[in-house]
Amino acid sequence: MDHYDSQQTNDYMQPEEDWDRDLLLDPAWEKQQRKTFTAWCNSHLRKAGTQIENIEEDFRDGLKLMLLLEVISGERLAKPERGKMRVHKISNVNKALDFIASKGVKLVSIGAEEIVDGNVKMTLGMIWTIILRFAIQDISVEETSAKEGLLLWCQRKTAPYKNVNIQNFHISWKDGLGFCALIHRHRPELIDYGKLRKAETAANRICKVLAVNQENEQLMEDYEKLASDLLEWIRRTIPWLENRVPENTMHAMQQKLEDFRDYRRLHKPPKVQEKCQLEINFNTLQTKLRLSNRPAFMPSEGRMVSDINNAWGCLEQVEKGYEEWLLNEIRRLERLDHLAEKFRQKASIHEAWTDGKEAMLRQKDYETATLSEIKALLKKHEAFESDLAAHQDRVEQIAAIAQELNELDYYDSPSVNARCQKICDQWDNLGALTQKRREALERTEKLLETIDQLYLEYAKRAAPFNNWMEGAMEDLQDTFIVHTIEEIQGLTTAHEQFKATLPDADKERLAILGIHNEVSKIVQTYHVNMAGTNPYTTITPQEINGKWDHVRQLVPRRDQALTEEHARQQHNERLRKQFGAQANVIGPWIQTKMEEIGRISIEMHGTLEDQLSHLRQYEKSIVNYKPKIDQLEGDHQLIQEALIFDNKHTNYTMEHIRVGWEQLLTTIARTINEVENQILTRDAKGISQEQMNEFRASFNHFDRDHSGTLGPEEFKACLISLGYDIGNDPQGEAEFARIMSIVDPNRLGVVTFQAFIDFMSRETADTDTADQVMASFKILAGDKNYITMDELRRELPPDQAEYCIARMAPYTGPDSVPGALDYMSFSTALYGESDL
Repeated sequence: MDHYDSQQTNDYMQPEEDWDRDLLLDPAWEKQQRKTFTAWCNSHLRKAGTQIENIEEDFRDGLKLMLLLEVISGERLAKPERGKMRVHKISNVNKALDFIASKGVKLVSIGAEEIVDGNVKMTLGMIWTIILRFAIQDISVEETSAKEGLLLWCQRKTAPYKNVNIQNFHISWKDGLGFCALIHRHRPELIDYGKLRKAETAANRICKVLAVNQENEQLMEDYEKLASDLLEWIRRTIPWLENRVPENTMHAMQQKLEDFRDYRRLHKPPKVQEKCQLEINFNTLQTKLRLSNRPAFMPSEGRMVSDINNAWGCLEQVEKGYEEWLLNEIRRLERLDHLAEKFRQKASIHEAWTDGKEAMLRQKDYETATLSEIKALLKKHEAFESDLAAHQDRVEQIAAIAQELNELDYYDSPSVNARCQKICDQWDNLGALTQKRREALERTEKLLETIDQLYLEYAKRAAPFNNWMEGAMEDLQDTFIVHTIEEIQGLTTAHEQFKATLPDADKERLAILGIHNEVSKIVQTYHVNMAGTNPYTTITPQEINGKWDHVRQLVPRRDQALTEEHARQQHNERLRKQFGAQANVIGPWIQTKMEEIGRISIEMHGTLEDQLSHLRQYEKSIVNYKPKIDQLEGDHQLIQEALIFDNKHTNYTMEHIRVGWEQLLTTIARTINEVENQILTRDAKGISQEQMNEFRASFNHFDRDHSGTLGPEEFKACLISLGYDIGNDPQGEAEFARIMSIVDPNRLGVVTFQAFIDFMSRETADTDTADQVMASFKILAGDKNYITMDELRRELPPDQAEYCIARMAPYTGPDSVPGALDYMSFSTALYGESDL
């Protein structure tokens, strides 16, 4: 043992350790190793008066492990801990492992925690390391070790055979010719060695590599085309959604809303599916590239999955703003139409009232009137001033409505402003003329003393009553817009209160008519020459009766309008409740399904095929739920057509349901794709279901936030727990950076479970390399540094031969011949080590 230094020991044992780790993947070999290693350990432990029954259980406390090392080494180890706690067991195992390491043995991926936890693979690996160090390594035959002697024997036996070059116990046996040569040397009747061709093996390897490369290239082209088409659709759609030019009419804006609904129902869903399929294709391509030891696929600039996600996010943001803008514009136009109609009604009533008022105020009839006539004119003017003051509120209302129309950007604001300005100018002129006439009448008031009190009283009472009737007619004909039952109930209550005042109003009407009748009686009794008219007012009893009859006719019409609106609001309330009941079921259902899919993706129940079958059944159940989403869409359309803008019966909007449904479909599709990629990795790497479960358990243990990914620190802790020597020194940081570049080639800052599986199985996987492909080409070329087109067409299938000829660069070495091709640069380019 002393004639081997530490470096030689490590070089001697490393290939053997890798070989044995591969064998541990085989359950039959594992069973045989348990039996063999248990017998070997007992052969030494019996010397100390003890033995083991179960190799992974009896070494867990470290006591018998330390005793075994003392027996086979003849040395004393540190005093063991006698406690039963886990920390005591880990301490004892660490003492044993430190002793093994002190003998120059490197323990790969073996830690005290795995031995204490009863990890059978790690325990068998540790015993195999002890056997190599303390048993096999010390055997020597004729000044050579047992392994070196066996290698020398194999070299001598296979020396006469062409194409056989035994240099080690690993790569030199991969093509099978070494084994065939040993069999033929001892039993020539079993194998016709002359019919074996190494070129066939090389050609098969090249065909396999080229087929994989051709398939990957096609997948890359499909991704680029699909990504380009999707980005072009997004580029064309966003300007349409960003267009915020409003229409002037409600019909035009509702047509815009209908166009937007068609976009959401008909045009966008296929693009959502294309985006999901694009991500699935990208992940599948990256998985196949990793499995074939190819570099990761980098799409063209601007066509990365992140670029598409960013563009999609911009589209959805603009889309959300567009819908909000449409609804706000419809509300604005609805409000504008109502205000414009109200402005026209009030303006028409006011203009009808002011018609002739300026001419009346400009009259100079007082210049030739008698004293009694002057008195009458003065009282009439006082009544007019009272009427004028009563109309002040209407003028202010007209101005306020015009101002609001301007603030809401009404399309016909110029004509509204012109009409409002005309009314205001006329109103100011009326005020000036009224003041001027009053001054004139007061100048002549001293000459006029007779006044008819009855006419004055009639005028004073008839004017406000007439104004009340005009206001009542205006209110009864006023249009209204309500959105809830409470609002229409408020209008109904106000209308009932108005009807309750009608008896008192009728009494006032009869009182005013009684005054007029009294005037007529006095005129007839005293033969007063009043020219048959009231000098103080233009309001006649016929006019009062006509307006009163009109008010009585408008009341039942108002009743009918309020009843119809109440029925419509009841219908709208039923629509709200119907939508709310469905949304309150569908919304939580979608959230529950999202959480269940998340749990399925991290749990380890059954094989990957079972998980995939479960997920597909889940996907089918989700797809079968689509009719309920469509039914909810129909109810939502009825709500929008009814111009219902709020719903107190649910917190879910149709937008929430749509986004949740799209996320649910995308999540189940992504989860199925992840499991399919795991199956591809498992089958390509030869990983057992037990190993896959162990990988998942380790991954889930360090995935603290259950996000399905590991951050850099979580991944580093996981590697350390698996036995990787990654310290906080510069060397350890460099090693961790190298590993992160493998598992996170796109530098996203997270490690997926798929990348974790690839990394854990990469060390032992039998994958092709550029050097192996180069060596295969050299065999086809007859050990030349170049190859000809004829040799490629002779050894390879026609399509792959032409594939190589089209891509191989001309060979420019000193031994070049016409038509020579450089297979070395072509081989390195296949694996991304140079440009193809």
